[in-house]
Amino acid sequence: MRRNILMFGPPGSGKGTQAARIAQRRGLVHISTGDILRDAVAAGTKMGLQVKAIIERGDLVTDELMFGLVKERLRQADTLEGFLLDGFPRTVNQAEGLLALLSMAGRQLDVVLLLDVDDDELVRRAVARGRADDDEGTIRHRLNVYREQTEPVLEALAGRVGIEKIGGVGDLDSITGSIELVLDAADTSQE
Repeated sequence: MRRNILMFGPPGSGKGTQAARIAQRRGLVHISTGDILRDAVAAGTKMGLQVKAIIERGDLVTDELMFGLVKERLRQADTLEGFLLDGFPRTVNQAEGLLALLSMAGRQLDVVLLLDVDDDELVRRAVARGRADDDEGTIRHRLNVYREQTEPVLEALAGRVGIEKIGGVGDLDSITGSIELVLDAADTSQE
């Protein structure tokens, strides 16, 4: 079944890992805005240098820049059979733009998968990753930004897209299994 899925959760919740696993298992295109941004930083492009400074502060990249990147990616033919979007939208404006973009193309967002992990576990995971921009102060700042700017996206999507909360603590296979059960149940209910 064709699906357009949004993987949602705070920084360090495992959404990138789980999104890649689910996309591969279900034959969906995995669109990771984090990967797109990290590639731009690594390439040292003008945009990459701007993004690097924003990321190092723990802030969010502008709505316009992020929406432009996602819009361009969703216009590519390989997304027509379904996609799994990870790391976007991060603001209510981005969410509204995404829904409008999909609607204009005769598409829709089918489900939001919300990975639920408490803050102390998120900090522990992020510090363990060992990225240069992952010190505890920056991580806690990112979590505050998430709570203030990104969590409201769920409220904006509520009633318009099904939101499924999944425990994001445990071994990878168990979490993936929980996500698969949710998606299987959603597939069955749509038949």
